[in-house]
Amino acid sequence: MTETAAKDGEHWKFFRAGGFDQVRLDTGHAVISLATLDQKLWAALSCPTRGLEIDSRTLDLMDSDHDGRIRAAEVIAAVEWVGTLLKTPDILLQREDSLPLAALDDDKTEGRAVLAAARRILARSGKPGADTITLADVAGVEEVFAAKDFNGDGIIPAEIVEDPALRSVVEDILSCLGGETDRSGLPGVSKDKVETFFTAAGILAAWAARAEAEPGTLPLGEASDAAAEALLAVEAKLCDWFTRCALAAFDSRATRPLNRSEDDWIALSGQLLSPSHDSLAAFPLAAVDADAALPLGTGLNPAWAEAMARFRALVVVPLLGERDSLSAEDWAALTARFAAWKAWRAEKPEGPLGTLGIARIKAIVASDAKNAISELIAKDLALEAEAKAIASVDKLLRYCRDLVPLLNNFVAFRDFYTRKRKAVFQAGTLFLDGRSCELCVKVEDPAKHAIIATLSRIYLVYCECTRRGGDESEKMYIAAAVTAGDSDQLMVGRNGVFYDRQGGDWDANVVKIVDHAISIRQSFWAPYKKVAKILAQQVEKIAAARARAADDHLAITAGAAMGPKPAAVPPPPKPPTAAPAAPAASAPAVPTPPFDVGRFAGIFAALGLALGAIGTALASVMTGFMALPWWQIPLALAGLILAISGPSMLIASLKLHQRNLGPILDANGWAVNTHARINIPFGTALTHLAKLPDGAVRSLKDPYAEKTRPWRLYAALAVGVAAVAVAWRFGLLAHLWTMLAK
Repeated sequence: MTETAAKDGEHWKFFRAGGFDQVRLDTGHAVISLATLDQKLWAALSCPTRGLEIDSRTLDLMDSDHDGRIRAAEVIAAVEWVGTLLKTPDILLQREDSLPLAALDDDKTEGRAVLAAARRILARSGKPGADTITLADVAGVEEVFAAKDFNGDGIIPAEIVEDPALRSVVEDILSCLGGETDRSGLPGVSKDKVETFFTAAGILAAWAARAEAEPGTLPLGEASDAAAEALLAVEAKLCDWFTRCALAAFDSRATRPLNRSEDDWIALSGQLLSPSHDSLAAFPLAAVDADAALPLGTGLNPAWAEAMARFRALVVVPLLGERDSLSAEDWAALTARFAAWKAWRAEKPEGPLGTLGIARIKAIVASDAKNAISELIAKDLALEAEAKAIASVDKLLRYCRDLVPLLNNFVAFRDFYTRKRKAVFQAGTLFLDGRSCELCVKVEDPAKHAIIATLSRIYLVYCECTRRGGDESEKMYIAAAVTAGDSDQLMVGRNGVFYDRQGGDWDANVVKIVDHAISIRQSFWAPYKKVAKILAQQVEKIAAARARAADDHLAITAGAAMGPKPAAVPPPPKPPTAAPAAPAASAPAVPTPPFDVGRFAGIFAALGLALGAIGTALASVMTGFMALPWWQIPLALAGLILAISGPSMLIASLKLHQRNLGPILDANGWAVNTHARINIPFGTALTHLAKLPDGAVRSLKDPYAEKTRPWRLYAALAVGVAAVAVAWRFGLLAHLWTMLAK
């Protein structure tokens, strides 16, 4: 253990793990003095707020800028805030969600406010004399407080307004401008929303008042708006018709084409017509003629009959009286009567309040709704201090429970390396292929995560984990580090079981593998496994080639035995009156080819050839090996093993000593600030292989074991006899006897 001096005294203690020095936060003084520790000594400087085994609400409270990440500055701010409220910061080391009231520092203003709020919470929870407050007490009171009529956030939902008329005004504000979310989760209006609404309503009301003050703006009084809309609906069509009639008066030759040609009518005649037909609406409003009056009843284009009837009822009759036709002079007079209205309407203020209508706007402005809503907002804001104090108590209790665990996985990776507790980034345990893997982290996208995580030099297995609960299924991805055993049976598609930190079990399916060395033992046997695999493949290739050759020979032989196949001749045409032909004689049966001993002899010959080649090579090696002096034989064996397994073991050893936790966390959005190594002993501890319990009784008798001859004994005897024969052939036995005789 080493120590280093800090600015405010020599109190920092460090421990060595993972190849780097990590700070020990063993005292409350060390925790609240975190700002004085050089950030170059921190294990991480940033982490995400999701995917960690810490209450997400605590992380959200700490994330002051709400960017989804916890940074070093936010950690320091949280630590300093807690330090200003507690008399004894050592209470943070208990990691509990309860707090004695005596631990609050009532010598400071904020401490007194939090203490008073804690006592009010206990009183509301039915514990007025309690000296300790828990997170459960705060959660219950905060839930009730949020559901009350007023909760101190300055937002008034329509549901809490008792007066129906005032509630309708609040609903109008929400429908026009939208709302803000109240602490209870309901949409409501704030002071800014109310000011914006009534400012816009006042402008609209003033604009509406101008029409009443200026003569001629409303030719029909309150019915002017409806009449103007009826006029505007047919204005373009009326202008078109009177213009056509004027052209016909100007030149009689225009009358026929202005009324549409006979071809146009013929094109319509073959269609299914109705007053709403699109093509019909494009025809003139009525028959065009020089100096004609527009008929207001019979003679109108059926497509415009409904709109013209409304125009007649709302505009013509009130201003001109009952009549069956409309002259050009009458039309000009009507448009002149509405000219002032058009100019006034063009100056209407734009905004969402127009949907309420002028009458509703006038009624709202004339009422005392603005002052009444403002009084409700002021009444709600009067509880702001109490609401904030309750929020501070909730925040303090969460920090008392979660702050030190976060620091021991952020400033240091103490929980991970001491293994007394699981680290906050460890999602659970994966059981796969007779082993359990403890270093499992949640990932969003295995492909993207693997790009960075492969730099960790750790064998990683990515699994898709699914679990069905009720009618819905959950899914997530994990990356599990395999640090013990071998990888012979690990492959994409294998299934396992993943247990999360809450004990829930998930179906795990391997979807991706990042291949790296797992152990030196595996690398020792790797070359021999490769050689055995290559030999097996070569034997299979030779046998397959011999089998194909034998099959080809058999096909050629069978074809020759059957003789040449006659060419197909089409039968002669059948006469129409010919009698039915007699049934033809059955074709001779194709003889079954005899059992080809040569084919199978070829296969066995291929196998014998391969085994013979291997035996010849082994005999040559054995001849040279037996020619060595006896004391060089062990050295030769060791050299041979070293030459075969040495390079693989060396490469594996280098990779195993480079294993690093950092890239796995960096790929999840962390900013790891050091080389968090995972050496061979520690890595072995992260993956447990299957083993029998201590004291277990094991029976080696297998009733279903295959009955085999003692081939190993036969082989050992054969090797022994061959060794003696070779030794006698080359005089090694005589030489050994001479040495022993001396």
